Amino acid sequence: MAVETSTLAGGVALLDGEQVIGEYLLDVRITHSERLMPAIDRLLGDAGWTTASLEGLAVAVGPGSFTGLRIGLSAVKGLAWALGLSVAAVPTLDALAASLPFAALPVCPVLAARRNEVYCSRYRWDGATMRQEWDYLALAPEELAARLTEPSILLGDGARAVASRHARMAPPHRRTPSPAAVGVLGLARFQAGQVVSASELSPFYLRSPEAELKRHAVTVH
Repeated sequence: MAVETSTLAGGVALLDGEQVIGEYLLDVRITHSERLMPAIDRLLGDAGWTTASLEGLAVAVGPGSFTGLRIGLSAVKGLAWALGLSVAAVPTLDALAASLPFAALPVCPVLAARRNEVYCSRYRWDGATMRQEWDYLALAPEELAARLTEPSILLGDGARAVASRHARMAPPHRRTPSPAAVGVLGLARFQAGQVVSASELSPFYLRSPEAELKRHAVTVH
């Protein structure tokens, strides 16, 4: 089972090997805390599965919404503890890029961040996988636009903020994070033995949460 809560668009997917059994995705302003567990229950029920059917878990670990990531990781940690399962921690930008394999142009996933910034990276299809060409970055949309020196496919909820003549917007059904893509990358990590326990699972923020920044500012003052 794969969970994606990095942005407002999030949900859950079930995979049986490489077959996607089902996927629940919703992009509305209802918090993940209200909808994630009901979505998991519904998808398991619709698929005729129970939690005992699960052999592994995958979760998008960020970067993304601090609140959304905490909710998703807390749910997965709880399930991992209760069921004795390992977890594949999947970077959100990797999962976004994985939804556009075989692209002739480089793919640049962009997620909205606070403080007028975006999270981004760039990937290119190398014939076998989406190869990451940039580090994970947090920068102003104008800085990202300046980095785009060739036509590139942009996707994610921060893509529209990037004003560049080289930007090519992905189609609407490929712009949002996909729980199934998290599951596919998670499966590859399981096969490679790249998994963690519930106690080792942690979010990838790129920068500190707002509350932590405020505490630091108060301390410095």
